[in-house]
Amino acid sequence: MKIHTSRFIDDIKQANILVVDHHKLNIAMIKKVLQRDGYEGVQSTQDPFSVVSFCEEENIDLIILDIKMPKLDGFGVINSLREELGETSIPPVLIVTDLAEQKFQREALTCGARDYVVRPFDIREFLARVHNLLEVRQAHRIVKFQKDILEEKVQERTRELRAAHDELQDSRLEVVWRLGRAAEYRDNETGLHIIRMSQIAAVLARAYGMEEAAADLLLVASPMHDIGKLGITDSVLLKPGKLNAEEWTIMQTHAQIGADILVGGHSDLMIMAREIALCHHEKWNGSGYPNALKGEEIPLTARISAIADVFDALTSERPYKKAWSLEDALNWIHAESGKHFEPRLVELLEKKLPKILEIKAKYGETSNVIY
Repeated sequence: MKIHTSRFIDDIKQANILVVDHHKLNIAMIKKVLQRDGYEGVQSTQDPFSVVSFCEEENIDLIILDIKMPKLDGFGVINSLREELGETSIPPVLIVTDLAEQKFQREALTCGARDYVVRPFDIREFLARVHNLLEVRQAHRIVKFQKDILEEKVQERTRELRAAHDELQDSRLEVVWRLGRAAEYRDNETGLHIIRMSQIAAVLARAYGMEEAAADLLLVASPMHDIGKLGITDSVLLKPGKLNAEEWTIMQTHAQIGADILVGGHSDLMIMAREIALCHHEKWNGSGYPNALKGEEIPLTARISAIADVFDALTSERPYKKAWSLEDALNWIHAESGKHFEPRLVELLEKKLPKILEIKAKYGETSNVIY
């Protein structure tokens, strides 16, 4: 179908008018009246079945239509226009007919015609009706044009606001990632570790049934799980050997320090990041820290972040340790099911292992990914 954009008629007399009648004499008479009055774009057809194609291929502004036609009458033509073009795209229809009975006029107007003229007609009245219908047509097009302009302006403004929002969001995310990296670097970790653990956490969150928006938020919030390590002294954080009891107590404070760093943020991102920082060392059986939370007392986001963090840490090589084999890591995590980790998350980790291993490969220490 050929679709025409809305156009304005600088002069009503330039309108495209289609006369539809199976009698040549009727067509000739109407065309003569219109052309004498200055109308330049008068077309005609004796085939009622061609009216739809005329409207599809031409910018028809007005249809002058007879009712009595063989095979397809005027009512059928209007119904065809409504079915093929839709109610809002049909040009106004002026019925010109010999049928003077009230029932025909009522049926025509109900069917969708805009006006009704009975032959023989007064030429001045006929031309006035044509002019009025064309003025209404033009007014509708002006309103539509203004509406289209307004919608385009709204869409343009929406695009600008969305772009500004995306830029702000990107800036926020970059700050988040860099804060997470800062904590990891202090602990001889790499920025790729937080990429991997956050990606693994998002996979587990979706498998657990977390809503997509929340899983996306977890992807961004989980890298800040160890932000509290920024507050741990180097003598403890970077000690090459095993920590003594006093040093271990100091190390454990990084969970509360992280929560204190992130406290006061009102965005969903900061609220989630704070609960992860505070609770990611809590254990399913209640033996974790800092508050010995147990089971579902531990926020789901923290439970997910914990197992994602531990799995990647175990299976990654560091200057101070070799990577565990996949089998050894899974055996240890499985042994900690119901102790350190929620059993359901252990099951999901094993179920989603192929996807998790893809993440490990994509963001491996030798990859070219830069964050």
